[in-house]
Amino acid sequence: MGTFHEDAVRILEQRYLLKDAAGKAVETPEDMLRRVSEAAASADKDKGYWEEAFYNVMAGRRFLPNSPALANAGLSRGQLSACFVLPVSDSLEDIFETMKRAALVHKTGGGTGFSFSTVRPRGDRVSSTGGEASGPVSFIKAFNCATDAVRQGGMRRGANMAVLDYWHPDILEFINMKEEEGVLANFNISVGVDKKFMDRIINGGDIELINPRTGKTNGRTIPAAAVFDAMTRAAWANGEPGILFFDHINKVNTVPGCGPMKATNPCGEQPLLDYESCNLGSLNLTSYIREAGEGYRERIDWELLAQDTATAVRFLDNIIDINSYIFPEIESVTKGNRKTGLGVMGFADMLIELGIPYASDEALELAESLMGFIRAKALETSAALGNEKGSFPNIDKSIYKGKKMRNATVTTIAPTGTLSMLAGTSSGIEPLFGLSFIKEVLEGRRFHVTSRSFEEAARKRGFWSEDLVQELAHRGSLTAIGGIPEDVRRVFATAFEIPPEWHIKVQAAFQKHVDNAVSKTINFPAGATVEEVRSAYILAWKSGLKGLTIYRDGSRSNQVLKFASKDRDKDTTNGENDTFPPGCSTCPE
Repeated sequence: MGTFHEDAVRILEQRYLLKDAAGKAVETPEDMLRRVSEAAASADKDKGYWEEAFYNVMAGRRFLPNSPALANAGLSRGQLSACFVLPVSDSLEDIFETMKRAALVHKTGGGTGFSFSTVRPRGDRVSSTGGEASGPVSFIKAFNCATDAVRQGGMRRGANMAVLDYWHPDILEFINMKEEEGVLANFNISVGVDKKFMDRIINGGDIELINPRTGKTNGRTIPAAAVFDAMTRAAWANGEPGILFFDHINKVNTVPGCGPMKATNPCGEQPLLDYESCNLGSLNLTSYIREAGEGYRERIDWELLAQDTATAVRFLDNIIDINSYIFPEIESVTKGNRKTGLGVMGFADMLIELGIPYASDEALELAESLMGFIRAKALETSAALGNEKGSFPNIDKSIYKGKKMRNATVTTIAPTGTLSMLAGTSSGIEPLFGLSFIKEVLEGRRFHVTSRSFEEAARKRGFWSEDLVQELAHRGSLTAIGGIPEDVRRVFATAFEIPPEWHIKVQAAFQKHVDNAVSKTINFPAGATVEEVRSAYILAWKSGLKGLTIYRDGSRSNQVLKFASKDRDKDTTNGENDTFPPGCSTCPE
């Protein structure tokens, strides 16, 4: 059985292990895994067999579920999902009811996403009072204040995503509402766009601004370029807003008969219907590397990967049945579609172990091979579960009509910020943020993270030294450090050294085999231009991505990930932070 390293144990004690009245942990990490595996296996007839299977795959750090499952499984408050979308309608009573429900979701460790596009614009009339509407931005601020009062399941502050579609009359106010750093710290924000908008960005033209209360434009238009310019400038300045391509999201909606999706979870990787929730989990790719073999195909243990994929899919499906649902609407929609999201972590570490540079065609080939294999095995398992336990109730409204299928979706790639620390691997599909950096988690506690892979390679090649350790602590990367072999520099290139187009290529390679979406930050060097950000957004849409988050080095002064150098005035971050990928403020995974 794999053991948790010292930093992982500290995180477990702070966030996940059961505590007594004095706040002292009363279970060990192994106890926690037993608690979780026993709860998950209770949904199966052969409980003993599956309890051992679930325990072994987690104890070996080959698979971990999202944080609420680790913290809450087997407890009376057993709300086990990480991702929720709640509707926001255009009435004061309903808006504050949604705010209350979001607070209760946060209390159990979940994160919430909302589309505010139905809320009438600022200055519009309110017939019941004769007054003027305050607009969606004012309500987002109110939601943010409410979130401040609730800490997620005792684990972290609440996480939210606010979405506003490009045609809303208040779109420019929305885009710029996080211009001041630290404002709306509990929210990520994203602009929802579609093919019509992107066509007008590329070819020129105006967009009509639609009042959601009336469904009419009243002749109001704005150049599409004006909205896009505001978006790219704001993202260049501080990482937000992100962009969500709802044409791509809904084109591959597996349950189109249940309506279009209009919002996502806080990190953007999980588009969901109103009142829908989803369970996520991640396979640790470094667990499937063999010592011997020529090329990556021979060095990957495909048999073990297939076995663990099947085990993880069953685990996530069982969570739907043992879950304690906060509201009947959430239970109804969630059980109607039974969406799960199995993803990966440790991709960067796997590339390093295999000697493959992140920015290479071989990395793209590996990404497609891995995720294509995982998705195929996940679909096969879901079909088998459909025969064993029955298909999801809304299957006749889905692309699987006439077939047996247990789950409407089976794959998602989450940021895995905390989970990757527990597993001792790199986060999600991100490149290494740095070879040595500081991460602040757990209410300001700091962890010094150093790449074990680099240390092993440097010792093996004979250039490891205490001077190198000190330089890495201040610089984070091999840039400007002499005496490093060129092949090592290529394999250990860090997030801000990798060209943005290669970040997008890697995300697109994974997205081809992901039902839901991919959490990924596109990192830009400090000297990047607004035009380069603009080009990245267009390339992302042309590449079929469902959304994009960018972060320019040094554009924020307060971030979770940072280097130790005194001469770096700005901290930097990537999708590994405890919020969203940079731009992010909170992350429930």
